[in-house]
Amino acid sequence: MPADAPATAPPEPDEAALIRAARTRTRRRGLLLRAIQCLLVLAVLGGWQFGAAHGWLDPFTYGSPSGVADQLRSWFTEGTALGSIWHNIGVTMEETVLGFLIGTASGVVLGIALGRLPALADVMAPFIKAANSIPRIVLGSMFIIWFGLGSTGKVALAVVLVFFSVFFNAFQGTREVDRNLMANARILGASEWRVTQHVVLPSAMTWITASLHAAFGFALIGAIVGEMLGAQAGLGQLIAQSQGLFNADGVYSGTLIIAVLALVAEFVITRFEKRVLRWRPTQLSESASL
Repeated sequence: MPADAPATAPPEPDEAALIRAARTRTRRRGLLLRAIQCLLVLAVLGGWQFGAAHGWLDPFTYGSPSGVADQLRSWFTEGTALGSIWHNIGVTMEETVLGFLIGTASGVVLGIALGRLPALADVMAPFIKAANSIPRIVLGSMFIIWFGLGSTGKVALAVVLVFFSVFFNAFQGTREVDRNLMANARILGASEWRVTQHVVLPSAMTWITASLHAAFGFALIGAIVGEMLGAQAGLGQLIAQSQGLFNADGVYSGTLIIAVLALVAEFVITRFEKRVLRWRPTQLSESASL
């Protein structure tokens, strides 16, 4: 080969091959993370069971994984003192979902309204701050007095917890909207309603959807705390009864069921967030979903 012959440039990698390689790396990383998480869970459960079996942990006080499994098996096959376990789960989830939906809707509407109307925000500010400062446990007791032991009081407590979480995010998101975008929309002849609908709401949606993850947790807390204060059914009342009977396995079993329900709801909300915010750049969507 002549010395002055030009060197052959290496072939550029195929774009499809790069995409496949990136997906493979992502899949392997996901599998590695799941494996590590499973090992952590097994280590905790194994240590807990080992300690309870060898007397290092008092099973009466701390329970044991085998005891929790037996309690769950009993609840799902024989029922509970408050009826079928599915009935109790249904009661709690009904209260949680209603509180979540009502609190979210009212928080978004009032947050955007006050964000768009500074004068109204100044008038309402001290009242909102005062209402937010009231301990929620006090509100739970008040709602039981007002509404009795039915589901209404639990829904009301969940609404209060969700409302403030969503409201402050919706309010701040509305205040952070780019003023130039709003001015351009007005120049093009958009009414204030259309500016709110087509500029403010989409811009604030990132703030609003980010609050939904915590909001559902607050709704679940509101329902559970309300049931523990006084109820005829529900997972909170089931945990309260287990506590009164010094049944540690029952407390852990109820907590485990609540955790599973919360994880399922988190998955659904994450899917909803990705669907609503498809217009965002990929890296922003991924970072917000962590």
